[in-house]
Amino acid sequence: MSGVSEAQIAEWREYIGRSETRRQLLDTASLRRFAVATGADPEVERIQPPLAIWAWFLDAVTDSEIGADGHPERGGFMPPIPLPRRMFAATQFRFEAPPRLDREAEMLVRVTDVTHKSGRSGDLVFVGVERTVTQAGAVCVTERQTIVYRDAGDPAPVDLPVPAPDAEAVPAGGEVWRPGPVNLFRFSAVTFNGHRIHYDQPYATGVEGYPALVVHGPFTAARLAMLAARYGELASFEFRAQAPLFADQPVRLVNTGPGEFQALRCDGATATSAKATYR
Repeated sequence: MSGVSEAQIAEWREYIGRSETRRQLLDTASLRRFAVATGADPEVERIQPPLAIWAWFLDAVTDSEIGADGHPERGGFMPPIPLPRRMFAATQFRFEAPPRLDREAEMLVRVTDVTHKSGRSGDLVFVGVERTVTQAGAVCVTERQTIVYRDAGDPAPVDLPVPAPDAEAVPAGGEVWRPGPVNLFRFSAVTFNGHRIHYDQPYATGVEGYPALVVHGPFTAARLAMLAARYGELASFEFRAQAPLFADQPVRLVNTGPGEFQALRCDGATATSAKATYR
């Protein structure tokens, strides 16, 4: 039986259409740190990482506004959904023009949808957020995020995924990526992501039940976007998280067809699926 009431859903849906505007100088130093943390070319003046916009417009909240999991407390701009687990589920990007470095830009953030589902794993609430970045009135990037809130559910498997025989075989046109704790910490730092499952091993295993530190979904997406960008100039990129990845295990980043990419866990499970279109 669902623990989320119709009254709560109605309250959260009142946030649809809520918006705020943020302004920031798109400084080169922040983008360079993002590039090196994600394994991109540090010469960002020459070529920007595909998901460069994640280097800026970061949520800056005080210590008093941080919850036990390291995320900002519920409420504020987003609806106050009390479900204990919060994850990046999917994102769609549309690229219009590269942001111009060391110039001011504006981001309009808007809540676009709130939906509820109840299944075998318990309650799921999906919140859509649209982020549009402009400079001098012209759109650079549009991003549509889906954030999922869910019940704690059953603990994650006690054991790490068992590597398949081909876990470290380099795929044609792809690569093998093995993010470790330092990589996860650096990505948390450059995106100001305080979620403890990415850097606090006792919390990740003892509280949230994971077998190891968890790789950020956006980190994996950034790596897949860089792979996609090898095939041409991106017009759009989207990804969907499907299964967790863990620190110090090999991840195969593969091109599965024209404009289609996957991050495969060491046991062969698809962790992230992505699609790209080109100009």
